[in-house]
Amino acid sequence: MQGKTTFNPTVCLKTSLGDITLALFADKAPITVKNFISYVESGFYDDTIFHRVIDNFMIQGGGFTQDMTQKPTQAPIKNEAAAGLSNLNGTIAMARTDVVDSATAQFFINIKDNRFLDHRDDTPQGFGYAVFGKVIAGGDVLDKMRQVETGHKDMHDDVPVNPIIINSALLVN
Repeated sequence: MQGKTTFNPTVCLKTSLGDITLALFADKAPITVKNFISYVESGFYDDTIFHRVIDNFMIQGGGFTQDMTQKPTQAPIKNEAAAGLSNLNGTIAMARTDVVDSATAQFFINIKDNRFLDHRDDTPQGFGYAVFGKVIAGGDVLDKMRQVETGHKDMHDDVPVNPIIINSALLVN
């Protein structure tokens, strides 16, 4: 009897600086991938921005419009950080609050190895951030993003002065 094969989908983020293609790890983070795809298919990410860019760390998006209005989301999901995936350069992970199971729509792309964000233990401080995919095309776009000028807007730091817009997010396969 053969083992169950899990399909790992691909998503393209069409941004104002170019396209980023993501391979999603449905086999390792099925809840997170299902959640992300539901936001993609509903058009939720269309016309949102990357609202937080910290060079030599990460680029965060998926929740705010250009005027820094936070979009309403679905219910939070279970944190799958314990699946054994590491926050390495080029991986995508779910953003969350200090509450372990609080991730909704926001995500971040690691632009360096950030192993300190990995699951270490089951305490709130050690649980980590769930990796659910990796960038497979568009590294040059990430390089452009990480170099943008950032500042303070409303109550947010590290906001690009010129918005980096996610024009659309599309399920490729």
